[in-house]
Amino acid sequence: MNTLMQFDSGEEFADIVSHDTYVAGVPHSTFKRMREQAPVQWVDEDDGSGFWAVTGYPELLEVARDYKRFTAELGIRLEEMDAEETDARRSMMELDPPRHTRLRRLVQRGFTKRMVETYEASFRLLTAAVFEEILAEKTEFDFVTEISRELPMRLLCRLLGVPDDEAKQLVEWGDGMIANTDSEFTDHVVDQSDTEEFRLLPFRSPSALKVIELAARAASQRRIEPTDDIISTLLATPPDGEPLTDAEFYNFFALLVVAGNETTRHTITHGLLALLEHPDQMHKWMADANVSLTAADEILRWSTVTMHFRRTATQDTELGGKAIKKGDKVVMYYISANFDERQFPEPYVFDLTRSPNEHVAFGYMSAHRCLGEWLARLEVKVTFEELFKRIKHIEVVGPADRLRSNFIAGIKHLPVRVERAD
Repeated sequence: MNTLMQFDSGEEFADIVSHDTYVAGVPHSTFKRMREQAPVQWVDEDDGSGFWAVTGYPELLEVARDYKRFTAELGIRLEEMDAEETDARRSMMELDPPRHTRLRRLVQRGFTKRMVETYEASFRLLTAAVFEEILAEKTEFDFVTEISRELPMRLLCRLLGVPDDEAKQLVEWGDGMIANTDSEFTDHVVDQSDTEEFRLLPFRSPSALKVIELAARAASQRRIEPTDDIISTLLATPPDGEPLTDAEFYNFFALLVVAGNETTRHTITHGLLALLEHPDQMHKWMADANVSLTAADEILRWSTVTMHFRRTATQDTELGGKAIKKGDKVVMYYISANFDERQFPEPYVFDLTRSPNEHVAFGYMSAHRCLGEWLARLEVKVTFEELFKRIKHIEVVGPADRLRSNFIAGIKHLPVRVERAD
């Protein structure tokens, strides 16, 4: 019988705004009580104007689908930016259709389900090689450092046309951007130091400078000698005759570095931890290859690495029985909606065969539905299939070290001990 997710035990509501809250794990009991109390409710901020927290599944879908009432163009995180910052840091994520659609169309052909299926053989060889190398040398290691931090970026670099030897550096720079609230990854923690000089850079991070420098070098090479990679695709003049500006290209590249690696890396790590905490599910998967058909989506629902995205109300409106004013921040908590009892029977049971499983980890029913959803599913599936081929036993030998972030549910380190099957 599957065991239930353990809730935080405190009677008080956890501070869902504080980055420090999530170092102890996602406060699921707080989100559960918020859904039960009111799936749309106001949350005050010490350093901000406050926002409407949307924690229920149907209420979240209403926001996600209606970009005319709830725009992404004023920012997608809790951070409030002035017009100069918003324009300088704008990526595809901070655009509504039709401008969002224009950028999305540039690369979406490379991320369709059919196209991603053609990547499987190559990614499986890469994954097998990485596992063989680490398992030949060690029986104890940090799963994040050696496996889940390694694989997604190696694949992404191949799609981008970036050499493998630059993958590790890109991972570090990506960490510096998306994990800009954790001192392990940056010397400029956004809520603890003065980051004003970086306010016009993606993620308000100095690491973005390094990513932009790499993108600029790659662009110079592709303009001389185009290839069939994503960078060349982004630089090509599209059918509408409007090539990307330099700023659009750099921000798009930075987004791909983060979205193509960080979220999948943490999903894989959460997946292993969930499997070890629910050994019946791991044994079920190891014994039945058909479990792969649904396993990745349950891991994605369970982990929900991108915990929220923000929108801004464009008009006075109503949502979940609450009066929303024009200009109010409206924050979609995917990490809560994916455990809404109204949508998911026994949501706190980890069930790899859960079906249907219309989770919102990829922005379900939204114009912003994740471009890399099929790639993420492939990476999760192949990683565990290749792991299971090679191990007899695996166990955690230390605590999961979690990211200090109210935005990304990340695991920085997960020490494990492995016994090979042979």
